[in-house]
Amino acid sequence: MLLDAYRHGIFPWPTAEGSWAEHIWWWSPDPRAIIEPDGFHISRSLGRTLRSQRFATSRDTAFSEVVAACADREGEPTWITPAITAAYCELHRAGHAHSVEVWDARGDLVGGVYGVAVGAAFCGESMFHRATDASKVALATLVEHLRRRGFAFLDAQMQTPHLVSLGAVEWPRARYLAVLRAAVREDVRW
Repeated sequence: MLLDAYRHGIFPWPTAEGSWAEHIWWWSPDPRAIIEPDGFHISRSLGRTLRSQRFATSRDTAFSEVVAACADREGEPTWITPAITAAYCELHRAGHAHSVEVWDARGDLVGGVYGVAVGAAFCGESMFHRATDASKVALATLVEHLRRRGFAFLDAQMQTPHLVSLGAVEWPRARYLAVLRAAVREDVRW
């Protein structure tokens, strides 16, 4: 059901009402925040961080750890419940959900991002950082991987000033759904 929802532009999203332990809420916002692989903006400071090789990155080597870190909001409620975690880990085992991990010089996981691939669309779910710029490094690594593999776009769901600074644009829902319909039919491999 979760994979089918992504194929139709629907995703789970937190709400202030109700309990995540009891309810799943589904969303298809209008407009939609999108990062096109060729439109990702790397600021001077992020470029310096990437060139410094201060961090190492990997893909799909610590998926469950990235999800757990995204769920750990230091006393804040999280929508990433044990049931949601189990569902995404099952999608990962089936080859549909993926992660990018960021490691510091000691080998500690300090950042990451995860999401779901459906055809040539990648639907980002959550990211985290425990070191300055680690989530930006994860996102830059993800976008470069998507570009090289031929993905059409990264669905970032909801626009934020942070995403705008990285090159995210808003698409009206009608455009998003039309592009998504074409993208899910493409045979693009992670």
